[in-house]
Amino acid sequence: MHHEIPVQRPATPLLDTIDHPDQLKVLNTEQLLQLSAELRHYILYAAGQSGGHFGANLGVVELTLALHYCFDTPRDRLVWDVGHQAYPHKVLTGRRDQLTTIRHKNGLTAFPTRSESEFDTFGVGHSSTSISAALGMALALRHLRDPRHVVAVIGDGAMTAGMAFEAMNDAVQHQADMLVILNDNDMSISGSVGGFAQHLAALWQSGYQVGLSDTGEPVMQPRPNMPFAPRKAAPDCTDNLFKAIGFEYFGPFDGHDLPELVRVLRQLKQRKGPRLLHLYTTKGKGFAPAEADPITYHAIAKLASKKAATDPKQPVPQKYSDVFGQFLCDLAAQDAQMLAITPAMCEGSGMVKFAQQYPERFFDVAIAEQHALTLAAGMACEGVKPIVAIYSTFLQRGYDQLVHDIALQNLDVTFGIDRAGLVGEDGPTHAGAFDYAYMRTLPNMVIMAPKDENECRQMLYTAYQHQGPAAVRYPRGTGCGSVINPAFELLPIGQAEWLQHADATSTQQVSLLAFGSMVIPAQRAAERLNLPEGWGVNVINMRFIKPLDLDCLTHCAAQGHVFVTIEEHAVMAGAGSAVNEALHAAGYHVPILNLGLPDVFLEHAAHPQMLADCGLDAAGIAASVEKFVGTLNRP
Repeated sequence: MHHEIPVQRPATPLLDTIDHPDQLKVLNTEQLLQLSAELRHYILYAAGQSGGHFGANLGVVELTLALHYCFDTPRDRLVWDVGHQAYPHKVLTGRRDQLTTIRHKNGLTAFPTRSESEFDTFGVGHSSTSISAALGMALALRHLRDPRHVVAVIGDGAMTAGMAFEAMNDAVQHQADMLVILNDNDMSISGSVGGFAQHLAALWQSGYQVGLSDTGEPVMQPRPNMPFAPRKAAPDCTDNLFKAIGFEYFGPFDGHDLPELVRVLRQLKQRKGPRLLHLYTTKGKGFAPAEADPITYHAIAKLASKKAATDPKQPVPQKYSDVFGQFLCDLAAQDAQMLAITPAMCEGSGMVKFAQQYPERFFDVAIAEQHALTLAAGMACEGVKPIVAIYSTFLQRGYDQLVHDIALQNLDVTFGIDRAGLVGEDGPTHAGAFDYAYMRTLPNMVIMAPKDENECRQMLYTAYQHQGPAAVRYPRGTGCGSVINPAFELLPIGQAEWLQHADATSTQQVSLLAFGSMVIPAQRAAERLNLPEGWGVNVINMRFIKPLDLDCLTHCAAQGHVFVTIEEHAVMAGAGSAVNEALHAAGYHVPILNLGLPDVFLEHAAHPQMLADCGLDAAGIAASVEKFVGTLNRP
């Protein structure tokens, strides 16, 4: 058992010899056990060097070894769900010495990625896709008469999503030859909740398992003692859900018993049809602090060599998620009709305090974004006021529900959209680069983006008071350290904020129309601009993506201003496109430059670096504006 994350690379003599899974197959049991210990120790070290997902990786060391030992990867297809647990897989498939570069620019990706390795058979990042993808592979291989094995590994948290059950239902219909491994650690990011979690608990309480005989046949037998905390109390269970669906069920087994895993997987390889292997694992296995607190250790920051000194006179910037969480608590104290919903992101969305203070008004629906939105719609139909806390990248999964169940019916639902824009090291799977585009086209939607923490609080209140669907979109991490007014303030819907006026002597003016997180960089860019004589600069905090401040836009256009729109969102169909459309519809054909994210999926790097690469830091914005004005100023 480890109690500290090592700062020096541990000695891993056996692991250092493994560059391909084929090299595992000559190892005996004792060597495999040694390798599992070295692999766990190395992952502890590498995660400390790079940061990233932590507990889930420690929990699948033995399983990953057993899978690569028993199956012929990459010929046999191994599909990981979400990818939070992929570090051991990356180490064993030729990427050991690169693991410390994970989440760094030009380093390994945080999740399995097809372009990175032939062993990464399916690109992931969102939950509950593995069974569908594995089924697609199995059916394609059947069509091609290619007898490869296909294995999907999915956690109990991800199994709660409807997509997983849709895939299992379809697999039974086709009698697909595939193995699903349920990695049951009683956790998603937070603790698992709902009826499915209770069902898994019932399987524990039964005291039995569906094992395999020496000939590989299923046999009901008493479950051996396992060093796992008992699952939460649950109703009696006479059978199991997977068997009822039509899967052949085996388990539960100890997911850390490597010799037993090898025995079971070898036998399951010989069976055909849809099979499910149920394993118990411990999130954070082998690292005492993570076993004791798996939520905190779901992901970690890289170890800092030395903490930077802070100025006690300077305000400490708050995380936007904490601003949201405090807003919920303060609003709940004033309005008994407010309810809050999250799809398994209580901690990440800053809702822990609210959940503790108002448990009867807090609804964690597990990993079920579609359900979260329609649940909110149903609540709104009965006159209460739901607030949905959701990451931008995950709101994409509930798009149909946003359109059909909320916007179409003009229901009073408020959205706190976290992780909007680029998310740095988590890469393209988690970037919130498309929400303006997919929301602004919907009738009845109001969309806001704050420049700082205080404006975020007031926008959330404004959205809540608005009678209809309204969204506040804010970035990951901390703000600029603005002072937050505890009093609630209603902002006029569709009204921008003029932050800087051009000098009165200016004969020509460029107006920087900045949205949300780009307001402060736009202000800093304006300070460093070197424009031709006679040019002045306006900086406008647009505040609203929908409705736009048409009075502001047409006033500027009538005065002959040229425009630069700036947004941390895809340029295509984003806020800048909305400005273009609005000016054109109003009859103004003025020079306009749209700055934002390019039409590519941006690879992971530190967030400031990504902005700089996209020309969205102060220097990049200034350079683009100077070039743009230069083209207009030519004789």
